[in-house]
Amino acid sequence: MRLDGPGGFQAWPRCLLVRAGSTAEVTCTPIADYALLSDCQTPALVSRDGSVDWLCLPHFDSRAVFARLLGEEAGHWSIRPRGSFLSRRAYVERSLVLRTEFCAPSGTVAVVDALASGPSADGHDLGSRAEHLLLRVVEGMEGEVEVEVEFAPRPDYGLLRPLLFPVKGGLRCHGGPDTLGLASPVSFEVTDRAKARFTVRAGERVPFAVQHVPAGRTAPLWPAGEILARLDETVGAWQAWSDQHQVYRGMWQEEVHHSGRVLQALTFRPTGAVVAAPTTSLPEEVGGVRNWDYRFTWVRDAAFTGFLRGCPGLSGRGGIGLLRSRAGMAGSPSGRSGVRPARR
Repeated sequence: MRLDGPGGFQAWPRCLLVRAGSTAEVTCTPIADYALLSDCQTPALVSRDGSVDWLCLPHFDSRAVFARLLGEEAGHWSIRPRGSFLSRRAYVERSLVLRTEFCAPSGTVAVVDALASGPSADGHDLGSRAEHLLLRVVEGMEGEVEVEVEFAPRPDYGLLRPLLFPVKGGLRCHGGPDTLGLASPVSFEVTDRAKARFTVRAGERVPFAVQHVPAGRTAPLWPAGEILARLDETVGAWQAWSDQHQVYRGMWQEEVHHSGRVLQALTFRPTGAVVAAPTTSLPEEVGGVRNWDYRFTWVRDAAFTGFLRGCPGLSGRGGIGLLRSRAGMAGSPSGRSGVRPARR
């Protein structure tokens, strides 16, 4: 497929032309270029070129295992075509499951990303049974494309270089308080990171998954069929939540509904508290002092969220989560909950 011909660049509005080789160093990807994933217990941020550059496990305020958002060597997991490509992306309808399409000279592939939500029969319990599982599925769309994967976890915000062990069905990773299992149908070359290349043809699906468990336990390596089933389950759970809670009809309907899903994504399901943002240590300006940890409930911001959720047509839950987070702060001089912290 020509990048500048029919079906190429001209047919891909708002695309990103990404590096032509693997030697380029990207150290300052704009925050606006990241897409949010969530299982309502923790977030992940995925760049336009297919790299997970932020992931805290198992919860919002846990230490990051991928933190390239804060520094080039602080950990990432990238899946992208080898060589030059164009990319475009969108969320699967009524969900926070991300689909990124890559147009390379030899064909087109997609990468579908999600944090598995766990089963949710009616949408009300979205994320209550989340398994701390990151899903990534490569799908061949047209032609054939050589894909490269680089898996470089760096627990504790990049301070640790974990041990990586190739095993049947993937990799195991041990470092600090974190144990990860990477389920993979392809073999990796392992040093202080794991790298692989494989070719995807039209109609093929290649599933990957990272499972987190506490240190001392063994993370399961999910078989391909289970990964695909968890992905379908997550799409269905988000769509069930949207159908139950998003009844607004009017101007900017899609934007309003997507904003509602983002607010739900920032809600910590076990307590109902809403974090101000999924990130930490990002100053308003380079060298500035306002680089706070926003993975807390800031009562002012949560109050706005509670108000919006109480507006007719936006949500049936109202400010219940805000009340729960405030109740958890009662009697705490510091304003921090004993289960999850909050800021006044």
